[in-house]
Amino acid sequence: MKKILIPVLILLIAGTSCKKFLEEKPNGLLTPDNYYNSADQIRAAVNGAYLGLNSPFATGIGVAVSSVFSLEYITGYTQRPRPSGYEDNQFIQLTGLDQANGTLQTFWTSSYYPIENCNSIIANVSKSEVVTPTVRDNFLAEAYFLRAYYYFQLVRLYGRVPLKTTPTTNLENTQLERAPIEDIYNQIVSDLTTAEKAGLPWTDKTGHVSKGAIKSLLAKVYITIAGYPLNKGNEYYQKAYDEAKEVIDGGQFSLFANYADLRNPSNYNSGEHIFMIQHDENTIPNIMHFTLMPYPELPISIQPSYSGAMAPAQAFYDSYQTGDQRVKEENFYFTEHAKYGDASTIIKLPMPYIYKYWNDQAEISGRDGSNFPLIRYADILLLCAEAKANVDGGTTADATALSAYNKVHQRAFPSVAAATSVTLDNVLKERYWELAYEFQTWFDMQRTRKAFDVANNKIVDLIGYKAPLHNREFREADLLWPIPLAEVQKDPNLGK
Repeated sequence: MKKILIPVLILLIAGTSCKKFLEEKPNGLLTPDNYYNSADQIRAAVNGAYLGLNSPFATGIGVAVSSVFSLEYITGYTQRPRPSGYEDNQFIQLTGLDQANGTLQTFWTSSYYPIENCNSIIANVSKSEVVTPTVRDNFLAEAYFLRAYYYFQLVRLYGRVPLKTTPTTNLENTQLERAPIEDIYNQIVSDLTTAEKAGLPWTDKTGHVSKGAIKSLLAKVYITIAGYPLNKGNEYYQKAYDEAKEVIDGGQFSLFANYADLRNPSNYNSGEHIFMIQHDENTIPNIMHFTLMPYPELPISIQPSYSGAMAPAQAFYDSYQTGDQRVKEENFYFTEHAKYGDASTIIKLPMPYIYKYWNDQAEISGRDGSNFPLIRYADILLLCAEAKANVDGGTTADATALSAYNKVHQRAFPSVAAATSVTLDNVLKERYWELAYEFQTWFDMQRTRKAFDVANNKIVDLIGYKAPLHNREFREADLLWPIPLAEVQKDPNLGK
């Protein structure tokens, strides 16, 4: 009898409200014979596959410790105000990663556990007759998207990893060899193009996968295939441009007028937010408000002690050009704030801190239920411009690409005239400034093999560049993480 492990997350939507009530049910061993027997059961199984999105953000000891910050530490543009330990320092100082580093295991399991759920859903729902074909295909589209997302995360972090697309039904043949990188990307593209064919709406206010999310992720996959490590070049830059252009031409997404709108709960899962991690302050809270508090503790929120995880390197903060609205106080960053409970007293912070994820409600309640953006429209606009600049040889005057770039740039500089052409390097710099501390920059650095020399305001080769907070220059060996030691011990094939 086949057995599957299904962590279930129930997502209830009350009326037309976007308020979320999330409840994680206990894990249990279930068989396909007594599951997938109703639309509600399928919905619960699919919802459970979303859990891995938030897993890297988990923190277990109550202070500013979470594996997700490693994605920013390794760029060299991020400091950790709270004193760091050995494992964090491997990323912060670029000293080389120990296979036993717990962060490696967190990202590994955060992807492979939900991949197993996706495999089970795809295998069982594909033959289900308890829902209409349209409903079935929409459920499957979510599972295909999520499987692609998790494999995209894995292949970018670890390179060659096991590629498994069928559910585990027994304990035999559980040891798998690492697949070629190109095979993994081919599977990712296959999953996303399959998901594209379903009838999902362009947007989904409940936070489930939408057509817009699928096409946006596919654009990100294509531009990665175009660059390193596969180096497929212009064919895939064009594919990335075409997919991003479809998102733009779909007319369902738009930049918010003000940066503060990014933090407004009424805007979640709409407007600029293409795909987000769904949170609830009581059951699955967001860690960002409190972990990004200034350190040492300053009384600017009800719980200032859970702080010090991440702040911009001063050199990176200083790289923003004069007049850039992103560094205007309380847009992306802040250098002062009113004292908690005493708005008349302004506290000066010891350095610039990140304000992108400030939550006014969490400041007084002690609980952060804000959603977290995984794919933002600004990312897709800049991706469109970057892809076309590559296709056009380094500079583009393409109308769609220019419009996309100008929307992002002119929000930051409202009085600047629209550019009539844009270089690849300028688009890349715009990505550094716009997407800073959203856990995107490292993946940009990997696929472009470029870094932003903030001291000299220029894009340079990544290999040989010493980032502001690193002890040494980047080397090829830094670009992929080692397979976690515990996994290699369980499956020696992973060491090959």
